[in-house]
This record gives sequence, structure tokens and C-alpha cells, in this order.
Amino acid sequence: QVQLVESGGGLVAAGGSLRLSCAISGLTLRTTAMGWFRQAPGKEREFVAAVVWTGRITSHADSVKGRFTISKNNANNMVYLQMNSLKPEDSAVYYCVERRAGSDFAGGSWGQGTEVTVST
Repeated sequence: QVQLVESGGGLVAAGGSLRLSCAISGLTLRTTAMGWFRQAPGKEREFVAAVVWTGRITSHADSVKGRFTISKNNANNMVYLQMNSLKPEDSAVYYCVERRAGSDFAGGSWGQGTEVTVST
């Protein structure tokens, strides 16, 4: 079973930056991508960014393009989300997620989440 542990969340002023980290253990050959999702209070969970685990292709939601960057370190089994120019609307719990072959992210492992709060 893949286990994901996020860290790096916290309170930051608007315009500031945070770097989220996700430590991955138990990876299998079925893992095809890693991603970040977020959920704000009263809102649906939404996709933020993803990266192909064995490649370099990345994808970012339109709402974060140019501000957030997903990256990975395969050797250390880590995934990161660099968040710059943060806005209050970026406040949410951020989840690290695994995608497996033949499934979407909902079918993979999810971390416990790390909370990001952006103050005005």
C-alpha cells in the first residue's frame, strides 16, 4: 500500500510563498503519476497539479498556472508543490495523491493533507 505524508503547510500572507512536500513510501510499478489536490471549506475537492512519475510531463490547473510548480525527486520518492504569489483563495487543505495504471486519482492513495491558509 502506497503511503503519502504531506508537510509544509501553514499560514502565509497574500503574495507569499510556500513549498509543500510529499514523502512517498510503498511505491509499486502501478504508480503512473503523482498529483496535488486541494479542498477549501464548503467547496469541492479540485485538481491542482500532477506529474508523470516516470517522465517529465506536468499539468497544472488554470487557476494556479504561472504561480505553482509541481516537481519530483524519484530517487528520494518525494513530490513537491512550490506555491508562489499566493492568494487568499488558495487557502485549503492540500492533498498528495497517487494515480495508478488503469485508474484515475480517486482510485489511488491519498495523504492526510496539509493545511494552507493565506491571509489578506
